Amino acid sequence: MAAVLRLLKPSPLSSSAAFVRRGLLSTTIAASEADARAKSPLYPRGSPAPRGAGTEGRSVQWVFLGCPGVGKGTYAGRLSTLLGVPHIATGDLVREELSSSGPLSSQLTEIVNQGKLVSDEIIIRLLFKRLEAGEAKGETGFILDGFPRTIRQAEILDDVTDIDLVVNLKLPESVLLEKCLGRRICGECGKNFNVADIKVQGENGRPGISMAPLPPPPQCASKLVTRSDDTEDVVKERLRVYKEKSQPLEEFYRIQGKLLEFDLPGGIPESWPKLLEALNLDDHEEKRSAAA
Repeated sequence: MAAVLRLLKPSPLSSSAAFVRRGLLSTTIAASEADARAKSPLYPRGSPAPRGAGTEGRSVQWVFLGCPGVGKGTYAGRLSTLLGVPHIATGDLVREELSSSGPLSSQLTEIVNQGKLVSDEIIIRLLFKRLEAGEAKGETGFILDGFPRTIRQAEILDDVTDIDLVVNLKLPESVLLEKCLGRRICGECGKNFNVADIKVQGENGRPGISMAPLPPPPQCASKLVTRSDDTEDVVKERLRVYKEKSQPLEEFYRIQGKLLEFDLPGGIPESWPKLLEALNLDDHEEKRSAAA
């Protein structure tokens, strides 16, 4: 607690600081675990709870780790919808701040364009602001995407709440680079697409990886833009910095017994069912849609 308050000073964050006490999210419970299980298509009657399920009747509180471009947002977003908890991506929080012309905007612009990681202090300010807003709306549980990135951040997060599970998504660096360079955004609707057609042959006992492009619909095709930080030099630097920072963090959660390492076998069609299996979840809605 003291470490959190020291980190937040001297900024005027009294309301956010008031939010920082262990278990606040855990005690803000909208429904009991039994009620959630009965209402959710993920938990048929008599089924086991998902891996890393929330305790004391609250929803899950998960963290997604992985290199830039690995797909944290895609899979965390899908699980957010299925589990009924908010997907909080620190990358989105940073981009919202960048577009707001707020007090941190110019500082963040320089950091992002250089491919550097945003400082602990800035990320924590943005995250606590978002968590406080969610708590005020009655949100219970969350899936964090892009936080924590350092042991220091993880220790501060432990002072805020209890993390149930940390999912570490993994892909070879060559695939990550190709994925990042293929990312496109529709300048009008803001949706994300990818023009990369990735085919990697298996070697040394490792299976091959195949990822089909995620093309835009016709109305977006002429409006695609590339993110300013998706250049080869910036992406390589981002991957290098992430690898350097992530290894101690992975070990931090491994020691706590909360780390789930998941090697993505391909694109969404190949990886999504296997990820659900690893998490002891079942997407009954998707199965019904496929059978229809």
